[in-house]
Amino acid sequence: MPKDQLQGIQSEYDVIVIGSGLAGLTCANILGRMGRRVLVLEHHYQLGGMATWFRRKRGHIFDISLHGFPFGMVKSCKRYWNDDIASRIEPIRGIRFDNPQFSFETTYDRKDFTRILVERFQQPLERVEAFFDKARSFNFYDDDGTTTGQFLERCFPGRNDVHRLLMEPIAYANGSTLDDPALTFGIVFSNFMSKGVYIFKGGTDLMVGLMKKELIRNGVDVRIYSDVERVLVESGRVTGVVCNGRPIRARSVVSNANLRGTIQRLVGEEHFASDFLEKARKVRLSSSSCQVYMGLKPGESFDYLGDLFFTSTLDHFDSVALCAKDVTSRTFSCYYPDTRPGSDRYSIVSSTNANWDDWASLPPEEYEREKAKLIEDTICALERYLPDIRGKLDWIEAATPGTFSRYTKTVHGATFGTKFEGLSVSKAIPEQIAGLWHAGSVGIIMSGWLGTINYGVIVSNEVDSYLSRSNAVRATEEV
Repeated sequence: MPKDQLQGIQSEYDVIVIGSGLAGLTCANILGRMGRRVLVLEHHYQLGGMATWFRRKRGHIFDISLHGFPFGMVKSCKRYWNDDIASRIEPIRGIRFDNPQFSFETTYDRKDFTRILVERFQQPLERVEAFFDKARSFNFYDDDGTTTGQFLERCFPGRNDVHRLLMEPIAYANGSTLDDPALTFGIVFSNFMSKGVYIFKGGTDLMVGLMKKELIRNGVDVRIYSDVERVLVESGRVTGVVCNGRPIRARSVVSNANLRGTIQRLVGEEHFASDFLEKARKVRLSSSSCQVYMGLKPGESFDYLGDLFFTSTLDHFDSVALCAKDVTSRTFSCYYPDTRPGSDRYSIVSSTNANWDDWASLPPEEYEREKAKLIEDTICALERYLPDIRGKLDWIEAATPGTFSRYTKTVHGATFGTKFEGLSVSKAIPEQIAGLWHAGSVGIIMSGWLGTINYGVIVSNEVDSYLSRSNAVRATEEV
């Protein structure tokens, strides 16, 4: 690590982006294309936020988070990044479910789900079509107070098995529960149902590497090991940041950090109005995650298990149980050699939703015991499907909510950002402090790779308009 990560920085930037999640990177890239002077500051040694990866000895590479997103990712990457990145996004072969209520494989799109709901779950076609149409009609502005649980019960009364089929993958995608607004389920579910689930062929390391090249091509200054300690505010207007102890001036700032962390830690509550703070303090964080990373020995393999495999031993669907420390439900992300062309390695990542409080207060020795138990329980669960997997494993390690908090600085390791009320608070920040924006995982809808990229797009346009207005004011004052 070089002693001065900020060597050669400019005296002032048009925009400083704090954090390098996909929302922050996309916002920076668009503004760089527009000719704005942009600086990205990332405290970690790698870019990507939750969309990142890590390497281990003996050739292992592990992607962080579920590696799957809707088809809309192709359009967004093509328009806001480049054709090369978009061309590497391909559909997965299949998603598999196995639990006490049902077991099958699906392409996870509307056509196949319609067939499954009608044939396997014996639902009338007109009821299924009405459900899909209603789910697709939801938008940001029509929250009538209906919860996801109420919506699913209205569409498929008394059918917990159907609710599980429809809800469980979305809960893994954005941390939502049956108590969250129905619109948050409808929007995300409909995005996936359009054409199924896609992945980036080549792995997250290649994707983020290509994004970094595009950022540099567009003149964006990208710095790692650069920890922003404070956003500078004077007379209700952003003036820059303090990073690695050094003030850096900027006409605007975009925080890609956690929403509550942005308000309370980076900026400070003293800079916001009391009514805004009252709303901000009520924003609930969404759940966190645990993951177990398992890499196979060179030359070892396993039979096709699906690309995403949702498993559970619980006899019914329960949002609370989905996050419990006593794990009953897991999603296995399977990485085959063709996931990273040119590689002959197999790996599996197990993901479970989790609660911060279950892990945060554990003494060090108990924490390590619980991590070891998480690993052992995960291998045992996997052995139900791959009986000989234990002897094939070459590398095993686990991540908990504390791990994600440490590496992303996300408050309480909130993998999926905030609940729905966070979206309006996030969008209102520029009304509180001129030149300050937030972009990231908020409101559940803006969680996941596609959601955060699109939020970065929205924010980039707002920042550009603000800078243009500021230039016009400057010109008028000079005249």
